[in-house]
Amino acid sequence: MTQQDDGPNETQGTDQQGKDRQGRSGGPAVRALGGQGLTVGAIGLGTMGMTMAYGAGDEPGGIATIRRAYELGVTLFDTAELYGMGTGSNEQLVGRAVQDFRGDVVIATKFGFDMDAPQNAEGYALNSRPEHIREVTENSLRHLGTDYIDVLYQHRVDPDVPIEDVAGTIGELIAEGKVRYLGLSEAGPDILRRAHAVHPVSVLQTEYSVFERAVEADVLPVVRELGIGFVPYSPLGRGFLTGAVKPAAEYPADDMRSWDDRWQPGNYERNLTAIRELTDLAATKGISVTQLALAWLLAQGDDVVPIPGTRSPERLAENVAAADVTLTARDLARVQEILPKGAAGSRYPEAIMPSW
Repeated sequence: MTQQDDGPNETQGTDQQGKDRQGRSGGPAVRALGGQGLTVGAIGLGTMGMTMAYGAGDEPGGIATIRRAYELGVTLFDTAELYGMGTGSNEQLVGRAVQDFRGDVVIATKFGFDMDAPQNAEGYALNSRPEHIREVTENSLRHLGTDYIDVLYQHRVDPDVPIEDVAGTIGELIAEGKVRYLGLSEAGPDILRRAHAVHPVSVLQTEYSVFERAVEADVLPVVRELGIGFVPYSPLGRGFLTGAVKPAAEYPADDMRSWDDRWQPGNYERNLTAIRELTDLAATKGISVTQLALAWLLAQGDDVVPIPGTRSPERLAENVAAADVTLTARDLARVQEILPKGAAGSRYPEAIMPSW
């Protein structure tokens, strides 16, 4: 699972005074993702947790949070077919929430699973066959209530379908006006190069945070070489970096933290110690540990746009304000000292761990 023409690409509908067509002003600074014209606010919003993985959702609350995000200057909203478990519920929620300002925002969604196949120990089967991509795209357009998708991601690399076929199909959808930009998720260097050779990849989405650092060695250098933007999902360690955590056994079975390795005995205590040290560092700057974690990501490059997920308008405002935080070299060095290699515990069970 994972925790993105005219209209929306014109600096997301802003005029020279920095005020958009809805009269809003301010908000996170605009960042470019890739070299094809995609621009978004520095902090986006992931919507997975509004319908899955973190307990029962609240649709009115989710819509209110998305609308509040827009008021605060958020322009990138991330959903996926998977987040509705094949029902389209998450995309429908996003579509209803943004309908009054659709032209001012970027909607990213994802394909890549066979939602009609029974789940096994590894979750849903993968399916990135060209005909399936087109089928899911039409469903997503209908669920979102829009005639174009800004960013269409392959959710997970399908080893049975050449990435050239995937990139070529999305390129066709772009030529048809149904999609604006090509995105990949959890793709490694070779896949990125091969896809980019067929059609320019605008953005890669992969887990990245002070807790999860695997992309730093091999993936980020290729992203920078090819001029691809980077969208970290789970930038707050699936909630661990908010500091509002409890041991795995205290979460309900439908909450992924009940089985996440980082919440298990031993790892939980080590990670909690790191959070306390990060919280102490944040306090010296008068910010929350959440803002510290997001500011750390933004400091990794101007091509990075994290998409923290939240159901809380208050937490949302705190997240967005992280775009105004400046971390010094000493701050960054202290974060590295506290978490030199990231969190204790794996980010996924071995059976569903993406391989690059």
